[in-house]
Amino acid sequence: MTKEEEMKIAIQSVVKSMMDRIMHKVLVEDPFIKEDHKAKKPLYAALVPDEIFKGSHFERRFVTPFGSAWEKLAIVAANKGLGYGEKGVSINGQVNAERLRRIQETLNTLEHSERGEKKVKPDWEKELNFILEGKSEKLIPTTVICDVYAEERKNNKKYVFELKAPLPNSDQTKVSKEKILKLYSMEPRQIDGAYYALPYNPYGKRADYAWAFPARWFDMKNDEVVLIGDEFWEKIGGAGTYKAFISAVNEIGKEYKDRIYREFLGIEPPGDAEEDKL
Repeated sequence: MTKEEEMKIAIQSVVKSMMDRIMHKVLVEDPFIKEDHKAKKPLYAALVPDEIFKGSHFERRFVTPFGSAWEKLAIVAANKGLGYGEKGVSINGQVNAERLRRIQETLNTLEHSERGEKKVKPDWEKELNFILEGKSEKLIPTTVICDVYAEERKNNKKYVFELKAPLPNSDQTKVSKEKILKLYSMEPRQIDGAYYALPYNPYGKRADYAWAFPARWFDMKNDEVVLIGDEFWEKIGGAGTYKAFISAVNEIGKEYKDRIYREFLGIEPPGDAEEDKL
């Protein structure tokens, strides 16, 4: 069995486990009950078909679990690709006091523009250079807990990824940027690279990414510290990882769509279901 095949099977295992839990949730533990819906929202029920709210019921129970699933999938990619992956790892090091001060200055500048002045746009390279120029004899112990930690075993390289949903909010992104800046400011540096990563791009091309909230903290189209979609998967898993991910999901997608149509919605799947592959 090739490494790509092993990765595909491991990816499918994570997705199947999550989908099976979701199906059990919406069919057994927390099903959509029309009478309950009509009792709680009589006006909505009178104006909108129950099937619309039934779909929303499923969506709410689907989206939340997928947040943790992305991290699990990233660990699979790291283990099968770079060589090792783990989530929630603490990176400990020391950062001099002036660099810490400059990190806060940088974040404050991006968050609060002076009245009458043009809003400062993020520029990773410029900001990092400014911070690294900070000198102080006072070293402060600093710990950063990363979303995903990966090691490229053959080259002994260590990477950290702040992995967020494709449409992250501003506060999440600010925290991630502070963590990444601290990692790059440690003396000596404990990692070879740290990145702000999104598992896929809902806008298609990186040049078209237009979600405003993370753009307050990163130049999402140009900053080298930002990885979106295939850039992230290829970095953490090596060449071919994104292709393996797409193939793995497509292979099992129809099975779960058909189950959702029949078991949850109570209707037969449409004939064009195959057209919705990634």
